[in-house]
Amino acid sequence: MARHFLTGEELTTDELNGLVARALELKQDRLSSRALEGLSVALVFERPSTRTRVSFETGVFELGGHPLVLREGELQLSRGESPRDTALVLSRMVHAIAIRTGPHGTVEELAEHSQIPVINMLTRDHHPCQALADLTTLRERFGRLDGLKLAYVGDGNNMARSLLIACRLAGVEFAIATPPEFALPELESVSPDEAVAGAHAIYTDVWVSMGDEDDARRRRDLLGPYRLDEELLAKARDDAVALHCLPAHPGEEITAGVLYGERSAVWDQAENRLHAQKALLELLFFYPSPR
Repeated sequence: MARHFLTGEELTTDELNGLVARALELKQDRLSSRALEGLSVALVFERPSTRTRVSFETGVFELGGHPLVLREGELQLSRGESPRDTALVLSRMVHAIAIRTGPHGTVEELAEHSQIPVINMLTRDHHPCQALADLTTLRERFGRLDGLKLAYVGDGNNMARSLLIACRLAGVEFAIATPPEFALPELESVSPDEAVAGAHAIYTDVWVSMGDEDDARRRRDLLGPYRLDEELLAKARDDAVALHCLPAHPGEEITAGVLYGERSAVWDQAENRLHAQKALLELLFFYPSPR
């Protein structure tokens, strides 16, 4: 039975820790694994992408596989064919499906009817591949995960939800500061100052995500007090780093001084998408689910 990766909850704590460790091994020798030799992975992009597109396409190639990139409008999904039928067809032609889309129900339906692994590259509800890269970055910076504290400040969106799931698995304390209008029902929000106290990392994301453009002015007004700036970063630990999943809008959710400053780990995060996803592909193809 195929293993899927839709929210991050599919992993055990041991698997997550092993995946992060494997990602850092692959980072040291990018061409050391040919785990996907002779295999094809369909990369379906129904939303624009920079880091996800480049990291997945490069990662599949470096593992010896063939990345089949399918953009918006190039599949019959855009003309009304169901995710179920798409899964049934692709399962007979390629060896895995990775998709970046809007509704989370789309990836759930694909996975339900697919005989091959389905990977969520992003939906409105979850962004689990980014969370894997984030934990890899923390492990790289601090040498461990268990016992760290990650503070998230800003919009309680798909990124915040995926970080909550990943941090709980890894033993990382997760605190969130977000306006009541954008709070996660899964976790109580606190003030930005309280969230970052003792934090090893402060994380933020854009205030206006894809699909939120019609509400942009209200969102910016509400999220203004939740900016990641030098003053807020100074209230965390002295060795704390700043994190952002990108794309960033300096002057809105993060200042340019923090984004490009000495305490920024943002560019390591971006690179670690490649290594973490290669480790994930190895796991999904070759290690059956323990559950």
